Amino acid sequence: MKAYSPDLRERVIHAVRRTDLSQAKIAKAFSVSLSTVENWWRSWQSTARTEPLPYAGGVKRLLQPYATAIRRAVKQQPDATLDELCAAVEATTTVHANASMMCRELQILNLPRKKVTARQ
Repeated sequence: MKAYSPDLRERVIHAVRRTDLSQAKIAKAFSVSLSTVENWWRSWQSTARTEPLPYAGGVKRLLQPYATAIRRAVKQQPDATLDELCAAVEATTTVHANASMMCRELQILNLPRKKVTARQ
């Protein structure tokens, strides 16, 4: 979700400061929620800034530095389960990962796991 524009934030803060309208009426006039107006007002009172905070980037991927170890484990055993891959990577890197972390990392690395079938 993208942040609201600084221009909208400035107009809302200006309306709260200069008019005698309630915050609920201002929120309705600008088509934002009341909690948004309250948060922007509280933020402006404490820091006098209207710009949104920079994007923090989300949670850092724990397995990202170990992409080569993951690729090597998948290459050695392409039909391994996620738990087996986690154990193999933990054995080589001492980083403990769970199955959901490994699944996300495999998707990001574009490493589909191939099951061994009788036709191969």
